[in-house]
Amino acid sequence: MKRVTTIDVTRGLVMVIMALDHVRDLLHTPALTQNPTDLTTTTPELFLTRWITHLCAPTFVFLSGTSAYLSLRKRNDVAARRFLLKRGVVLLVLELTIVNFAFWFDIHFQSLMLQVIYAIGGGLIILSLLAKLPVKWVGAIGLIIVFGHNILQIVPSFTDPAARLIWALLFRTEFFPISSSFALLAAYPLIPWLGIMLVGYACGQLMERPVEQRKPLLLRIGLGSLALFILLRFLNIYGDPAPWSPQKDGLFTFLSFINVSKYPPSLIYDLLLLGLMFLILSAADGANNAFTRWLTVYGKVPMFYYILHWYLVHLSMIGMSLIQGYSLADIPSGPLNFGRPAGAGISLGLVYVVWISLVLLLYPLCNWYGRYKASHPEIGWLRYV
Repeated sequence: MKRVTTIDVTRGLVMVIMALDHVRDLLHTPALTQNPTDLTTTTPELFLTRWITHLCAPTFVFLSGTSAYLSLRKRNDVAARRFLLKRGVVLLVLELTIVNFAFWFDIHFQSLMLQVIYAIGGGLIILSLLAKLPVKWVGAIGLIIVFGHNILQIVPSFTDPAARLIWALLFRTEFFPISSSFALLAAYPLIPWLGIMLVGYACGQLMERPVEQRKPLLLRIGLGSLALFILLRFLNIYGDPAPWSPQKDGLFTFLSFINVSKYPPSLIYDLLLLGLMFLILSAADGANNAFTRWLTVYGKVPMFYYILHWYLVHLSMIGMSLIQGYSLADIPSGPLNFGRPAGAGISLGLVYVVWISLVLLLYPLCNWYGRYKASHPEIGWLRYV
């Protein structure tokens, strides 16, 4: 089956956007103390800089499911399911090692943060088992999870540490200060994100259709998802643990309306962000211009880009600190500490400059790796990165 470039374009776009959030996290002056979506302290510019990056994780997870479906269609089912299982295991190993080191630059691994790679890796392992079922059943399971998991908000916190940990790994974002020298943050609980992946897997059938058929369907699905978001969000009854409320002016009331919960992803969050993703897929479908070709370079090598961009962002933070007069001895360490001196940082405008510079720097590297990967199919490990 021919590669669906629409997926690469859309994935490339959200990968570019993703880097903005991580540059802001590590370099922006108030990032250590200010929540950019706290409407009592944020600015519209800071809020939207953070909010637009909400698009990234659900798109990654959804398209991982879609790509898994297309992969199963290209080769023997048993071999393809085995590959999904192995890829999931590899992603979990990478998350616990290379990716987490990129977060913290700490050889003692005092911090462990389970993020989107954990969710995708775990999801692929489960999907490798569920893929034996009819596609519509897998999609139905995904929809049940997406629409129903918010009910679990009523489950009270467990007192038993083991039960708390298991529940956090599966359903609830939670922080575990294990000791003075080690902390675990289960940021992306598996099951809510699995629902998105399973729906993406079922939508793989849609991507098999000709462009002239799927493009309007993608548009209608996106508009329908956004319409349902507006309805449920307006009702303020179910779908998100943080209801919206009138604010000091119309702009901030709008920001409250779209200030949806990501940890874990609520139904309202899914409807809004996946609705936008479907609109992007529709707009990208069949498009062939300089911008889409540029995005495709990133979208073809997502794991390579993801790992490399984290290391570049972290090195940029260290370089910024040194330029601002701090020494390596001033770089703090400890659980969940990125290692930025308390007084170091740059303005939001400079964050955008660094972001664009890093994305452009990554282009020739991703272009080279994409070409190398395509020309060396005999090298098995390249399929995992």
